[in-house]
Amino acid sequence: MNPINVLRLALIAVTAVYGVVWGRAMKAMQDLRFPSPFQLFVGYATNFLDTLGIGSFATTTTTYRLTRNVDDRVIPGTLNVGHTLPTTVQALIYTTLIEVDVTTLFSMIAASILGSWLGAGVVARWSKLNVQIGMGVALLVAATIFFMQQLALFPSGGADIGVTGVRLVIAVVVNFVLGALMTLGIGLYAPCMILVSLLGMNPTAAFPIMMGSCAFLMPVGSLRFIQENSYSPRAALGLAIGGIPAVLLAAYIVKSLPLYYVRWLVIVVVVYTSVSMLWSAYRSVSAGSILEPRRAGM
Repeated sequence: MNPINVLRLALIAVTAVYGVVWGRAMKAMQDLRFPSPFQLFVGYATNFLDTLGIGSFATTTTTYRLTRNVDDRVIPGTLNVGHTLPTTVQALIYTTLIEVDVTTLFSMIAASILGSWLGAGVVARWSKLNVQIGMGVALLVAATIFFMQQLALFPSGGADIGVTGVRLVIAVVVNFVLGALMTLGIGLYAPCMILVSLLGMNPTAAFPIMMGSCAFLMPVGSLRFIQENSYSPRAALGLAIGGIPAVLLAAYIVKSLPLYYVRWLVIVVVVYTSVSMLWSAYRSVSAGSILEPRRAGM
């Protein structure tokens, strides 16, 4: 069987396990309500941009912060649990549309899964203060990466569709770290695309790598967040339901858009969100109100 088809079957199996676990968790909730129109729209808009390469974590975090729709402490879990299904759809689409070396693809995906599993176990138990500091710093790093990308300060890449030797080791180690950072709410797309370019690969090869990595690591990491009840079930459901049709529209109909000015807007809102997170953490420390983890979602 074609290795890519094996990968796709494995992805479907992993996602099915996540779906069963999440379904049981939601079934056990007595007061779970259907997502509001706003929550569905957030899922639609952020996953539409995600499919076009903008990323969904930073934009979703900013929206939640501005509207106070989700408590800061459970934002990382909500992002991972809610965006899993739309990201899986993306991966199933792009692993067939774009050619990439199988060894490179499989190795980087495996590394990201391990990073996510370890990272989610830590972040799910963090206090609200730790989440605010962690996400604030992570978003600031993300904004810096977006800014440097926008100014074309990174290499444009080469023609390779895979790497070997030392470059493969570097790719695996860095993707492990990126998988762990995903659990903090810093998206993998932009840094993975930069990594691929720095290693001399064709930038288009980043799409199956980054989407495949996220599609595998997110259900794995989400299991930890679901287990700890460290997410907002209603908001996460809105991301999933609203996101899937947006992915199909962006991938098969829209395909590409002039996103130059959208990226500048994303940079501005991500910086704002980062600063607001860190400011909230500073005020909590100043007031002596360091909150312990609570096992509840919104």
